[in-house]
Amino acid sequence: MTAIPLQLPRRLVEFTLDGQEVRAPEGATVLDACRAAGTEVPTLCHGDTLTPKNACRVCVVEVEGARTLAPACSRKVEPGMRVRTGSERVRHSRKLVLELLASSTDLSTTPHVAGWIREYGADPDRFGPEAATRAGREAKVDNDLYVRDYAKCIMCYKCVDACGDQWQNTFAIAVAGRGFDNTISVEHDAPLTDSACVYCGNCIEVCPTGALSFKTEFDMRAAGTWDEAAQTETTTICAYCGVGCNLTLHVQGEEIVKVTSPHDNPVTHGNLCVKGRFGFQHVQNRE
Repeated sequence: MTAIPLQLPRRLVEFTLDGQEVRAPEGATVLDACRAAGTEVPTLCHGDTLTPKNACRVCVVEVEGARTLAPACSRKVEPGMRVRTGSERVRHSRKLVLELLASSTDLSTTPHVAGWIREYGADPDRFGPEAATRAGREAKVDNDLYVRDYAKCIMCYKCVDACGDQWQNTFAIAVAGRGFDNTISVEHDAPLTDSACVYCGNCIEVCPTGALSFKTEFDMRAAGTWDEAAQTETTTICAYCGVGCNLTLHVQGEEIVKVTSPHDNPVTHGNLCVKGRFGFQHVQNRE
């Protein structure tokens, strides 16, 4: 028998979504309501385990009577509000945001973005050459666990929040620089091995673009052997301690290529420690 956690009942709010009357729990966001109704809204900086940052603006929707477009990831539903997710104004805004992001950032490993660019008719080239050829930033490979490729960073701040007061409380990374020099960095831009990083990898878990990735994934992509379609996922229990964290093992061939954790797990909420996320190499030791 499955136990259902008891929660205080929430009043249902009635409003109009793309011309249809819908209901959503009080306190829910427009994005929550859209997903419940089966309406697709693109997102990049949204994280289901983090407080919305409203950084990427890809998820904007039009609320009747509002002067500006509203980010669906943080705008709460209100009784009687009228929301449009596919109006001309919304589509033009999303198209422009995608063009600006793709013209300044390498989005080649960002899930779904190629489809969104086609869907909205975005043309990043009108702002200049492809970002992948002019990003001018070499990936930082200074440890054996994960790689920082800031050419793929969209400055969504999810890694900063996960490392900071929302989850890990290590505060190893922060935003540095101004304007075009704005970047994510550890203190004094030191190598990761000389920073306060504890290698929990929770920043990798929330990164939407692949700017942070497992060293195994980075090496396999460079070798042309990374194939997510050929990978299987198995959820198990971490055996390193008695907390009982859930691990999802991503296996390609007969090798574990990376480890994640289910975001809906009541113990971890997608977070792990260095042993749980990176301590799988002994499984592959064939000696």
